[in-house]
Amino acid sequence: MNTRSLLNRLAVAAVAVGFVALLAAAIAAIYVAKRNAEYTYWVRHTYEVELRISELRILAEQVETARRGYMLKHDHAFYERAVSTNAALFPKLEQIAALTDDNPAEQARVEQLRTLISRQTELTNRSLETTRAGGVVVSIRMFRTDGSIETLTEIRRIARDMAEAERRLLEERNTLQSRTVQALVGVLVAAGVILIVTAAFSVVVIVRYTRDLSRSRDQLRRLNENLEDIVRERTADLARANDEIQRFAYIVSHDLRSPLVNIMGFTSELEAALPPLRDMIAAGEAASPPVATPAAHAAVEVDLPEAIAFIRKSTQKMDRLINAILRLSREGRRILTPERLAMGAIVAGVADTLKHRADEIGAEITVEGELPSIVSDRLAMEQVFSNLIENALKYLKPGRPGRIVVRGHAEPGRLVYEIEDNGRGVDPKDHQRIFELFRRSGPQDQPGEGIGLAHVRALIYRLGGVIACDSALDRGAIFRLFLPPTLAGDQGSSL
Repeated sequence: MNTRSLLNRLAVAAVAVGFVALLAAAIAAIYVAKRNAEYTYWVRHTYEVELRISELRILAEQVETARRGYMLKHDHAFYERAVSTNAALFPKLEQIAALTDDNPAEQARVEQLRTLISRQTELTNRSLETTRAGGVVVSIRMFRTDGSIETLTEIRRIARDMAEAERRLLEERNTLQSRTVQALVGVLVAAGVILIVTAAFSVVVIVRYTRDLSRSRDQLRRLNENLEDIVRERTADLARANDEIQRFAYIVSHDLRSPLVNIMGFTSELEAALPPLRDMIAAGEAASPPVATPAAHAAVEVDLPEAIAFIRKSTQKMDRLINAILRLSREGRRILTPERLAMGAIVAGVADTLKHRADEIGAEITVEGELPSIVSDRLAMEQVFSNLIENALKYLKPGRPGRIVVRGHAEPGRLVYEIEDNGRGVDPKDHQRIFELFRRSGPQDQPGEGIGLAHVRALIYRLGGVIACDSALDRGAIFRLFLPPTLAGDQGSSL
């Protein structure tokens, strides 16, 4: 393992360790925050329990104080105070019971308090009624012997025990909270140390890579300077080669046309010679004895017409091919003229020219949405869309209402146009083959020489774009055009 590879692995390992440290710190922080929230709740809960216990004890003492004041002074205010305070004891006790329902020890003390408060309430009511009836002396004697002092003392003791128990719980919870915080500090310190080490190591690796990157960038700049010169030379060579191909195609097509014209002319003369030959054979057959042989009759009536028809069909096909080559050659030499084109109007014009053909076969040509405008060559764009829409009309599925949809949208740095049909489709293995010159796909039941799509691709290349086919048999086809928003001059020849 070389040094660079080792550093790469160590850098990745350091980043991974740093990420784990951060994750651990985050988890610990979340855990401590959750625990702190719980501790805060229980601390508040403990303080509330202590407060309610203190309030209960104060109420019990207030009841006793008000009872004694009523016995001594026979003031009705003391009576009312004793009655109202006595009535508040049990609701306060129920609050304490609800707050401590999770603590069995405290619940046991609550039951003791309930018994004692019931007893105190009973003694207080009896004492108040006796005093109110005028038996002050009797009330005082009862106060000294009924055990109310002992009852109040026991209530105080139990309340004090409950408060001390709550304080112990508070201390335990504070201790647990301190330990949790200490653990968090430890985790954060460890994570911080790991992150510092990771950062230091990463800085060393980054500095080293930056230095290497600077050297590589300098080397790349020198290589690019040489590469630009090489690209310019190769581009010039390619342009010259393309020009040669264009001239060669034009010369070959032009030179082939002369002998082809001769062949077509002599074929016409042979056709013109057939009637005199037929008349001569007929006269020979009518003579006695017959002069014409059966072989001569068959040659004139069958062999010669078949041969002439074959020659004419072949010459016509060759003439179409030569015309196509000449058209491609002229198109490749034509200077492109960029202008802003409203593609909706361009496609609408193409659809109008093909409307008669579409109506004949029951097809519909629609534009979906608004087509984005483009700065390109008008004639080339018209030829591209005309060829693709006409091709879609030609290869619709028999018995299925034809539907051809044109749509378009903008993507970063390019425009996309789609021509979709619901025709017979193209086998996926032929998606590239159909763009080759003189190559066709599927059943050859439609007229054509396999030039249209090759011409379309050549035009798209000159316009600086690409074309793609997305199709399956019997599922229609989508031809996508990817073009630059603005044509940057002539893009080269089509061949």
